[in-house]
Amino acid sequence: MREKIKLSYDELSLMSMFQSVTGATAKDCIIDDKMDRVIFVINPDEMGLAIGKNGVVIKKAQNVIKKQIEVVEYSEDPQSFIKNILNPGNINDIRLTEKLDGTKIAVVVVDHKKKSVVVGQNGKNAEKARLLVKRYFEINILQIISN
Repeated sequence: MREKIKLSYDELSLMSMFQSVTGATAKDCIIDDKMDRVIFVINPDEMGLAIGKNGVVIKKAQNVIKKQIEVVEYSEDPQSFIKNILNPGNINDIRLTEKLDGTKIAVVVVDHKKKSVVVGQNGKNAEKARLLVKRYFEINILQIISN
């Protein structure tokens, strides 16, 4: 069973700012200093609210928070959540398996032409996906492969 996620004062403050600027409900906030960004996990069906027309709302939030913001729509289904993190249009298949020792593995299959987009510059999208699936579904390994 996954432990309850504990948020720091800074994360709670950022969530409050994000919610007041965007109107979208943030379920979680991760300050990723390594990639110089803040990742917000929001309630399902609130992506439009968070981004706004032509990205106006998300840009305003970035100006207030003074960091790059990335937003992911939450799903209780691990496959849907992974698709939300990595952009569903770029994913061909997701296979979830569990080893005998309890290690959970997610293999994301993408078209070889789209792999660099899915992985992201310096692996930033892949790292975000690994961080979030471990946090929410205790998936220890996430691999992105192309066909």
